[in-house]
Amino acid sequence: MKYLTNEKLTIVGAGGMIGSNMAQTALMLGLTPNICLYDIYEPGVHGVAEEIYHCAFEGANVSWTVDPAVAFKDAKYIISSGGAPRKEGMTREDLLKGNCQIAAEFGDLIKKYCPDVKHVVVIFNPADVTALTALIHSGLKPNQLTSLAALDSTRLQEALAAEFGVQQCKVTGARTYGGHGEAMAVFASKAVIDGTPLAEKNLSAERWAEIKHATVQGGSNIIKLRGRSSFQSPAYQAVKMIEAAMGGAKFCWPAGCYVNDDKLGYKNVMMAMPTVIDADGVHYTAPDGTAAEMADLKASYEHLCKMRDEIVSLGIVPPVAEWTKENPNL
Repeated sequence: MKYLTNEKLTIVGAGGMIGSNMAQTALMLGLTPNICLYDIYEPGVHGVAEEIYHCAFEGANVSWTVDPAVAFKDAKYIISSGGAPRKEGMTREDLLKGNCQIAAEFGDLIKKYCPDVKHVVVIFNPADVTALTALIHSGLKPNQLTSLAALDSTRLQEALAAEFGVQQCKVTGARTYGGHGEAMAVFASKAVIDGTPLAEKNLSAERWAEIKHATVQGGSNIIKLRGRSSFQSPAYQAVKMIEAAMGGAKFCWPAGCYVNDDKLGYKNVMMAMPTVIDADGVHYTAPDGTAAEMADLKASYEHLCKMRDEIVSLGIVPPVAEWTKENPNL
């Protein structure tokens, strides 16, 4: 079996459903044979490793550990789903304090054991703020660390495809930006449905409001339907992000990235933007939307600022003015 690279990929939280799916997906896509599965729950991560061994992937060199020193040492790529999952009735923001403390420890481990890591993807919610926390503590350059944000856009794409009875791939230009949470900004002014602009499809305002609501609540709906949070879709999208960072096909769905841009007016946050991930990391461009869409994005940004300020007040990260002491790349 041919692999994209031989460099080490560490999957944090590998004993969980997202982590185990990421391990299998990474091997099925041929990213790297050298994968380390890490989790603090030994029976879980051991069991995942055994299942992966039983898949008999040709040339695979999969290891597992509960020792962070072993997991992080020499890692060139890392994906972390190592936070508490969302349960029914919870918002992503409800996970803020506990998961940001985990993210701070995660960033510290990167700085201690693998400062030369090439790219890191953070999945666990609230992903914008856990990723920001990890970035501050890790010492990495902003283009080296991203958070999962694509699912909101793929959910919007799927909802529009279902509405108009077309294949999902026939819907283009449907995107969400800002926060990966209740305050996300839904952009559809550039959406095209099988060659026809959405604006020409005579969608009623009421029906559009329902589609927007379904997009925002897409993760909650999965929990209601199957009794647990999403794991297949985040696992796949996160692995595709890492694949791009390894030099594979570019990842062009929105990703959460660090933005500190005077021109755009967004300062010191991680937020979903129009992005591309490639072997040089993540690159963002300015969002382009209607006045209403840009106002929604501004509101989403302000919500992210409030969550950022909350983790500052909790002492999980230092005040913004002191971030460069923790991470000179900021």
